[in-house]
Amino acid sequence: MMQMLPASLPDLAPRTLSAEEFKLFQDLIYREAGIHLSDAKRALLVGRLSGRLRALRLRSFRDYHRHVTRVDPMERVVMLDCITTNETRFFREPQQFDFLEQQLIPAWKVAAASGARQRRIRVWSAACSTGEEPYSLAMTLLSHFPRESGWSIEILASDISTRVIEKAREAVWPIERTREIPERFMKRYMIRGIGDQAGTARAGQEIRSVVKFDRINLSKEAYPAGGPFDLIFCRNVLIYFDTASKNHVIGQLTQRLEPGGCLFLGHAESILGMSANLRRVGPTLYAPAS
Repeated sequence: MMQMLPASLPDLAPRTLSAEEFKLFQDLIYREAGIHLSDAKRALLVGRLSGRLRALRLRSFRDYHRHVTRVDPMERVVMLDCITTNETRFFREPQQFDFLEQQLIPAWKVAAASGARQRRIRVWSAACSTGEEPYSLAMTLLSHFPRESGWSIEILASDISTRVIEKAREAVWPIERTREIPERFMKRYMIRGIGDQAGTARAGQEIRSVVKFDRINLSKEAYPAGGPFDLIFCRNVLIYFDTASKNHVIGQLTQRLEPGGCLFLGHAESILGMSANLRRVGPTLYAPAS
């Protein structure tokens, strides 16, 4: 069991780390998560990991590196939780949700009516953070494809951070974080807290029932995600990867897309020239080339 230092003991965590120590963590984090930390991130790494050194009663970053590589490999998961940045909100990048509702959903309805596709939609939110993205997708899809009409909605929500996955499973947010949820969805799918829960909102059972969570490291060779998926949202992830890691991730995601599926990236991301197997169908939107 990890033990916090008593308040009376001196703060053992160092305030800086050497260039050599930083290189050890650069290499380790790249191997574990495909994330490249530039030299400018040295101070950020100190700030993010100092608390772990205090908790483990370690005196140096070299000691911590030894701990995560030789003593307790499970601490690597905690380390990655500490260094990853998780920023999200409901219905983020609304033009992408407009494309989903105006282009993809009508086409799926026509295809299902003609018997050209099953009444089943599978979605992967590949960097789900604290859950706003997968629950936004659940609200959108369930509003168009109700179960009573024979439709099945399945959403896999994954992240590398166990910390944010647990928050996403709880599905409770401060009420101010729900401001971008359309009122019709807020009334139908969300529950406003009362009493000692006042000032919060929780995802209702209908949308919680279609979202399943798992920890998936996109930099690894094999994904437990399965597939194929009609939609894959992998937004604001590639910006942390170098070219080799981007190519690996895009290749893995493309393999899991349905022939008529669509890959959604973040507004600052592009894969033009990186994959011959994808074609651009809209801003930061890609579909299988054949």
